[in-house]
Amino acid sequence: MPAAPLDLDQLQTFISIADFGSFTRAAEEVHRTQSAVSMQMRRLEERVGKPLFEKDGRTNRLTEDGERLLAYARRLIRLNRETLAAFDDASLEGHIRIGTPDDYADRFLPEIMARFLRSNPRVELSVVCEPTANLVEQIKRGQLDIALITHDDARGSEVVRREPLLWVSSMNHEVHQEETLPLALGRPSCLWRRTACDVLDQMNRDYRIIFTSWSATVIMAAVLSGLAVSVLPECALRPGMRILGESDGFGALPDCRIGILRGHSSQPQIVDALARHISESLDNISVVPPAAEESGAHFDFAGVAYGRGKRLRPSQMLPGW
Repeated sequence: MPAAPLDLDQLQTFISIADFGSFTRAAEEVHRTQSAVSMQMRRLEERVGKPLFEKDGRTNRLTEDGERLLAYARRLIRLNRETLAAFDDASLEGHIRIGTPDDYADRFLPEIMARFLRSNPRVELSVVCEPTANLVEQIKRGQLDIALITHDDARGSEVVRREPLLWVSSMNHEVHQEETLPLALGRPSCLWRRTACDVLDQMNRDYRIIFTSWSATVIMAAVLSGLAVSVLPECALRPGMRILGESDGFGALPDCRIGILRGHSSQPQIVDALARHISESLDNISVVPPAAEESGAHFDFAGVAYGRGKRLRPSQMLPGW
């Protein structure tokens, strides 16, 4: 006899408890009494046959089995929303323009677009890939509805993800040991370029910028061919790159902050929905580059599945090329 399906209302309550760390706050969120929430969770524990919570002071912490269920619960609730949206005659409809630098497009856009369009099949997306400075200007001129950009405090974007900014070179070359360091960086307006130069200036390290481009593909090609060192966020790393750290003579860089910048759109409901999907998608995307995942190169896959992916280490190499 097939097992009875899980109750979606119970799973939604379970997610709320995990998010708020409190049965009381979760009860307010799902508009139930605390006793009703407790009864739901007892039934859910009986259904899965495992304890899902343990007390941690005044809060309720998930057990290891609770953490496992949480990942499935989020997927089931998300799929339920997407299914209902697909048959909702009043679902969002229209055209939205989104911009992002190509540093982020390759790693983030597939997940963002797939999730959003499954939930909103009547929305058409136009995607522009340009540097952050250009996207900010397009937002100001009303040419974009929303942009995923590199955040700095002057731009006022909503930060949705942080990643380490890393010095990188080719694992097959020793270009980082040259007396005058050759660099491949973005244009002068690029925040990462200014940051890298500031750190090298503070170290009194001689350097020369030999490649300037707003194309991440060009910068990566210069690095992988052994012609130059660059700085990249963790999401942009590729097989064949080596991460450089203090033991290699390179100072620490600040984290890269990735933010959402909204324009003055005539369709704010679609912009809000897309912003929500971007935020949720970036929470779920592993920091491990795709090819590194395929190579099986000493990564904590279980940790990545639950949002605990380990940061890459200085001098770590990404096999591939």
